[in-house]
Amino acid sequence: MTDTVGKTPKPAGPFSAWEIGLALRYLRAKRKEGGIALIAIISYVAVALAVMALIVVMSIMAGFRAELLSRMLSFNGHMYVQGQVLNDPERDLALERLREIPGVVSVTPLVESPAMFQASGRATGGLVRGIRPEDLTSMTYVYDSLSQTARDMFGKGDYGGDYVLIGKSLSEELGIGVGSPITLYSPTGADSAFGNLGGLSKTYVVGGIFSSGTADYDRAFVFMPLEQAQLFFGKEGLWDIIEMKTAEPDRVETLREPVRTAVGDGNLVSDWRDRLAAFWGALKVERVAMSIILGLVVAIAALNIISGIVMLVKNKTRDIAILRTVGASQFSMLRIFFISGAAIGIAGTVTGLVLGQLFCLNIGAIQHFLEWVFQVELFNADVYMLDAVPALVDPMDVFWVAMWSFFMSCVAGLIPSWQAAKLDPVEALRYE
Repeated sequence: MTDTVGKTPKPAGPFSAWEIGLALRYLRAKRKEGGIALIAIISYVAVALAVMALIVVMSIMAGFRAELLSRMLSFNGHMYVQGQVLNDPERDLALERLREIPGVVSVTPLVESPAMFQASGRATGGLVRGIRPEDLTSMTYVYDSLSQTARDMFGKGDYGGDYVLIGKSLSEELGIGVGSPITLYSPTGADSAFGNLGGLSKTYVVGGIFSSGTADYDRAFVFMPLEQAQLFFGKEGLWDIIEMKTAEPDRVETLREPVRTAVGDGNLVSDWRDRLAAFWGALKVERVAMSIILGLVVAIAALNIISGIVMLVKNKTRDIAILRTVGASQFSMLRIFFISGAAIGIAGTVTGLVLGQLFCLNIGAIQHFLEWVFQVELFNADVYMLDAVPALVDPMDVFWVAMWSFFMSCVAGLIPSWQAAKLDPVEALRYE
């Protein structure tokens, strides 16, 4: 049997069980110390709501970014080729070489030109895009919203037929539907011995109506078969551009050289970031600005912890003096009150993360509930370009929000804890 008489007990290490237990016990204030508990609850709620707000706003912004880019890129493609290859007799071989590049999903030749649309006594302007019927599937949001009949009719008949596809917003603006006539006016026409005829017009039949969820595109675009567009705009046998879609739009820069090699010199290769540079830059600036602003909100909410720990230190002055007298170190005092402050911040952070993610996961149901209660449309597609509030929870955003909230909670708890550690036990007990 080992003899332990006369041996000095091994001192407890930092953040030991007694320090953690005492710190949590101080947060469970008695009735006469109810003010401390109330401030602790307010601090906890403030941190939770601030973290929840940051998670929700950043998730909605990420959702907006993903949805808008997805819909825009569905119309505009990821990479483009312009130049000599468009008029090259062997341009079909160039298309095959582009399709064989790893990471390229689709390659589509297009004819695109502005035009005027008239129907039912109303007129508006937009873009006519000529596309091969088999390439229509690459435009996911357009193709998926069309009826099977519209898909089957598109491109049938001489020169691709007289059927065109229009957006839902355009059909509502002109007051027409499937089967209705629509007259298109071209600013340019076929060349003749007397020069370019220009100002050509032709009446087509609406073969289908698509709804991409992006009102601006639904209002501006009319699709017709490629051969019909070439004929209408006087560009027989010509292409305006080759559009490509890739598996990873965010990494299109890695495909520039392979694409340039496939089409040869004398051609311009660009990508969606060039065409949408202003929009893309605005999204990034807005994201950074909102993250900073809401990060400051979390910091302000965490500072409420200071007032709670200051009152706790003031009410526990006698306890601090006694503990210091019986051998507790300054750093033990610091850790005890630091743990009390950090516990409030951690609890609020965890609660805010859970509430924020639950809100984002059920944002559609919440939107519909509020619209039903207030009988108003909270999210107008004509204004916001989308027909529902998107939310995409990014794990990295959640991680950095949690780290920032935890850091600010620790800083807020450390300031009054340092004052408690420096308290002189003699002075503390003088007036007790």
